[in-house]
Amino acid sequence: MVYDYAGMVALADPTRRKVFELVAEGPRSVANLARILPVSQPAISHHLKVLREARLVRAEPRGASNIYHVDPHGLGEMRAWLDQMWGNALDAFRNEINKAKERKE
Repeated sequence: MVYDYAGMVALADPTRRKVFELVAEGPRSVANLARILPVSQPAISHHLKVLREARLVRAEPRGASNIYHVDPHGLGEMRAWLDQMWGNALDAFRNEINKAKERKE
C-alpha cells in the first residue's frame, strides 16, 4: 500500500492536531474554532488548509464561510496504512520472539 504521509505530517503540529480533533467531534467553522482555541482566525484557516491538502478534512461552503468536516476517505487511507504498518510491526516482533525461543532450545 502506498500512502503519501501528508496526513501524518499534518497531524504532527499540536495546534493542527487539536483543530482536527475538534472537527472530528462535529462540523465546525473557522469562527467557531477561533472561539475555542487561543489561535487567530488566519492561523486556524492555515491549519485547516494543511488538513484539507492532507485530505483529513473537507470544506462545505455555507454562505460566506465554510463548515469543516472530517474527510472519511482520506482518514480511511491513513487508517489502512497505519493498520498495515502495525501488522508488519507485530509480525516482526513475533518473528524475533520465535528466533529467541529457537536459540534457547
